[in-house]
Amino acid sequence: MNVLILAAGYGTRLYPLVRDTPKALLPVNSKSLIDYVLEKVQHLPQLSSVLVVTNNKFCKIFDHWAQGHRNFPVKIEIINDGTNTPADRLGSMGDINYVIKNHQIADDLLIIGGDNLFDEPLEDFLQFARKNPPFVTIGLYDIKEKSKAKIFGVVELDPTHRLISFEEKPSQPKSSLIAMCLYFYPRASLGLVARYLLDTQRTDTAGDYIKWLYQKEPVYGFKFQGKWYDIGSVESYKEASENFRK
Repeated sequence: MNVLILAAGYGTRLYPLVRDTPKALLPVNSKSLIDYVLEKVQHLPQLSSVLVVTNNKFCKIFDHWAQGHRNFPVKIEIINDGTNTPADRLGSMGDINYVIKNHQIADDLLIIGGDNLFDEPLEDFLQFARKNPPFVTIGLYDIKEKSKAKIFGVVELDPTHRLISFEEKPSQPKSSLIAMCLYFYPRASLGLVARYLLDTQRTDTAGDYIKWLYQKEPVYGFKFQGKWYDIGSVESYKEASENFRK
């Protein structure tokens, strides 16, 4: 299994904090956001590599970061998607496709947003996901209040935990269950990414792919407990810094 950490965004909503620093390297208390992700994946069974996709602006910074993790159990590879500004960024799905295509990914792929911060282990998620091959499984979190769900992808599940609806940033959310930037793509599903891009010409958000996919075949959701933060704004970053692992 390969782990892909998405870290190619430019974090414009977090300026000036990330003007010259990748969002994934912002510190939250004792370590950076991406180091929390490494902590989650380092002991996962069948882990073969960790791939970090970033952009040309931040690639050297991530190279330096990776050099400080030479003792990590598996190889950490930094992938430069070649973009230089927010205007020419590939988007989440563009970056996922770039990695699958150019690095010949042919194994299960666990995808995690480099700006996701959560405290529940990943083992139960993977155990659930591997019961549903060849179908994709996504991480979900109950934000408790529908009014707060408006800025996320909102999900509904049937009793088998299969998605029955997915709405991106709805004005009137049907539930408070939202999609984290956390996905398990079984190896047999990887070819669907290129098909999605060909059909839709949309490369921006991974949520749009899930919205397209669940209408064609089963997609399953796993509910995470504990704390979760999407570091998408200065306010959410401050909240996480004040409350996560204190």
